Amino acid sequence: MTSVLTTTETDDALAGRRIVTEVPGPRSLALHERRLKAVPVGVASTLPVYIARAHGAVIEDVDGNRFIDLGAGIGVTTIGHTNDAVVEAAREQLGDFLHTLFTITPYESYIRVAELVAERTPGSFAKKTVLVNSGAEAVENGVKIARKATGRRGVAVLEHGYHGRTSLTMAMNYKAMPYGTGFGPFPGDVHHAPSSYPFRDGLTGEQAAARTIDYLEKHIGAADLAILVVEPIQGEGGFQTPADGFLPALQRWANANGVVIAADEIQSGMGRTGAWFASEHFGFEPDLVFFAKGIAGGLPLAGVTGRAEIMDAAQPGGLGGTFGGNPVAAAAAVAVFEQIEQQDLLAAGRRIEARLRPALEALAADFDVIADIRGKGAMLAIELVESGTADGAKTPNPAAVQKIAAYAAQHGVLILTAGTWGNVIRFLPSLVITDAQLDDAVAVLREALETL
Repeated sequence: MTSVLTTTETDDALAGRRIVTEVPGPRSLALHERRLKAVPVGVASTLPVYIARAHGAVIEDVDGNRFIDLGAGIGVTTIGHTNDAVVEAAREQLGDFLHTLFTITPYESYIRVAELVAERTPGSFAKKTVLVNSGAEAVENGVKIARKATGRRGVAVLEHGYHGRTSLTMAMNYKAMPYGTGFGPFPGDVHHAPSSYPFRDGLTGEQAAARTIDYLEKHIGAADLAILVVEPIQGEGGFQTPADGFLPALQRWANANGVVIAADEIQSGMGRTGAWFASEHFGFEPDLVFFAKGIAGGLPLAGVTGRAEIMDAAQPGGLGGTFGGNPVAAAAAVAVFEQIEQQDLLAAGRRIEARLRPALEALAADFDVIADIRGKGAMLAIELVESGTADGAKTPNPAAVQKIAAYAAQHGVLILTAGTWGNVIRFLPSLVITDAQLDDAVAVLREALETL
């Protein structure tokens, strides 16, 4: 590919996309050869492009190619790559101390993160928080806390959900390939109940909830069910956005039957949808909230927050871990909360939806492979079907999704795929992405659709 400058920018400002080599370029290819010898194939990458630096909504690879990032590390760099305040908070903490272990000699930043999450998760009841390393670890801790609090052992999740790659969370995932295939046996007492998928089931929220509850009562029984885990907007499942009334109905049933209901907000939380947590859009007040990804601006941090009486069910020493709530990650998380408020990034999430959704609707009007547009804020998706079937069979079209993603990458836009059938393109841009960057990315998406 000849050298192409696709946006006007200075050489030192990561303002937009720029392709100057083939993608991947020679330096990326050389690194990839080293990677193949040192890293197992199970650690697969969507695109073998190796990153040298990033800021805001743009990343630059080792060959000097620049990409508008519509994935944000799968929802991690929600407030932008290398946010100055987050970098400075981490740098300052690095100079003080890197580690002591909170359960041995505690420190203030862990407490402050716990306070901030409790204040911003749905529900006015008293809450407490435990910090861990990853989203999957948060889910596992939430399950064990619920089991301890209820004295029950059953775990229920929803179809099309995704919760992690540990042994328990693999059992909780709906989709086996690639996350669980060949890794069993898995823990038992995990049950998959029907979800709300308006595009495909056509049910109201109340109808979908009645179907879910009927399954839970008949296949498990409330008396044996410790926890029901739901993603308010499903991530890997293709940004399934439940019909209105679905989540509150599940909450009422769980509350009435002594079942802990938890929101897996690992991908949808921390301002991603234009609210602190996506549950707020649906009038949903879960007993527990699992969070990770966007909370620390790119550093590893996750946790569980929830009703104080449930969180206190675990005996002293029953919760924790060597690196859980690491002081550097905790300092970064405090800065993330401050940046979301100071920059009014919740409003930015709503701004992104107000600009991106109409653009996607315009594409859907011109290309009948786009059969559904869904999501909230800066968490939107399009579902692709075989051309001419949008109002009929709704046959998934994963091949089109792969072609679009490949074309976009070659032209300086990184997009993520998703969905049970691999036929969904999801948009998870940073909340600091500019309107010009969004418009430019959509123009590339239109070009990609035209090539189908």
